[in-house]
Amino acid sequence: MGTMEPEGGRLFFQAETFETQRQERRRLSTRVIEEPAQPVHVHTECDVLVVGGGPAGTAAAVAAARLGADVVLLERYNHLGGLSTGGLVIWIDRMSDWSGKHVIRGFAEEVLSRLTRDKIAGPEKADWGSRDPEKVAYWSLRTAAYHNTVTYSPTLDPEWLKAESLAMVLDAGVHPIFHAWGARPLVEDGRVTGCVFESKEGRRAVLAKVTIDATGDGDLFARAGSDFDTEVDQRDIHGCMNTSWMFAGVDMNAFLRFRAETPEQYTQFMARGRETMRYFERPVVSWRNEVAVFMGPRLSGYSALKVEDLSEVEIRSHQLMLEHLAFYREHAPGFRDAYIMVSGSQLGVRHGRRLVGMGKLTREMWDGRTVADEIGVSPSLSPKFANVSVPYSTMVPQSVGGLLAPGRHLSCDATSHSFMREIPQCWLTGHAAGVAAALAADRGLQPAQVPISELRSNLLAQGAYLNPLEEMAEA
Repeated sequence: MGTMEPEGGRLFFQAETFETQRQERRRLSTRVIEEPAQPVHVHTECDVLVVGGGPAGTAAAVAAARLGADVVLLERYNHLGGLSTGGLVIWIDRMSDWSGKHVIRGFAEEVLSRLTRDKIAGPEKADWGSRDPEKVAYWSLRTAAYHNTVTYSPTLDPEWLKAESLAMVLDAGVHPIFHAWGARPLVEDGRVTGCVFESKEGRRAVLAKVTIDATGDGDLFARAGSDFDTEVDQRDIHGCMNTSWMFAGVDMNAFLRFRAETPEQYTQFMARGRETMRYFERPVVSWRNEVAVFMGPRLSGYSALKVEDLSEVEIRSHQLMLEHLAFYREHAPGFRDAYIMVSGSQLGVRHGRRLVGMGKLTREMWDGRTVADEIGVSPSLSPKFANVSVPYSTMVPQSVGGLLAPGRHLSCDATSHSFMREIPQCWLTGHAAGVAAALAADRGLQPAQVPISELRSNLLAQGAYLNPLEEMAEA
């Protein structure tokens, strides 16, 4: 993971990215056709409609339903969890701060607590925040120690996260609709009143008092007329895309010993891989020793908003998967008997659009302040910064009513996006959006009118971590 530090122009976290040139695989037409007007059948009506069942959408749906809202959840795939499941982003980034305090809680804590020890791996709670050199050395090879600090950053079984996410949704009384692509927001007088979706039944609509755009790329708020930002630094990982994959039949402990105990040989191995195929990625641990995860190579120069770019990244990633398998079986300790276990059913998109909201989370806000409309607390990128207070206003569109936009497309600058796009932060903002949507639907309010004190009290009741009220009063 990397992010740009404005004053120094360097990346906080180094992660190799590969600049690629888009290939026009066929000439695109410039013709335009007229689509005839037609009636759209209303599939159902509800209090809260959540479009997108990734981390933010799943958390939002559960939180809203637990407050008594009638919730419909539209999801285009056959599962919940988004990139944390279908995208094989099974490494869940830091949920503890640099002192070891568990700050991303609520839905995130609950869903992970449902995974038994054979389905999730990571440091024990007593070690969060530890700077013991031996523990740091061990966990730094296993995606759970940074800046000489052990953190709560587990890896997990994506199929079980799918199962537990679905169980929570159903237990809460949410009505999920799979294989349904949210296509177009319904807008009346500047307010979103639901969404048209595409499915095997054609175009249908869901009407809602409040709609939550949890698409990840801001598809609904953009089509509803909201302003948004798209700029990224092409050197930064959050501007890259790839399809992840997992190899089984490996011995990751053997590979990690090779990496840690023979650094010169490991460096030569990585150099040979780059020389052989240019786009080369190292594996990371999973929840099991015999399963390795490849979250790259990360390809830059593509747009997550262009279908031809998405298609090319898929093609390149799957070709690279086969090339990596051959290379690792021949040259990498622990990989002689490796085989392809699965490739991601979802493309690894890190950035598409970012909302222009009523508020904005910026680099200047990493100074330890507690914002007046705080709905969660995120760990900072490094120990040199304080925890980050996340404002509710970052999810509220500036120019469109009836809509909330949690998840990786919330309102923030490009630097803050590098961590606000991560799975735990999406759980955090989705949880808050679900509570806010339920309150707005129940009271007949616009999302911007939800009383912050009630929003916070309900979040606390659902297990979220917030800064104490006296700190907010002093801010």
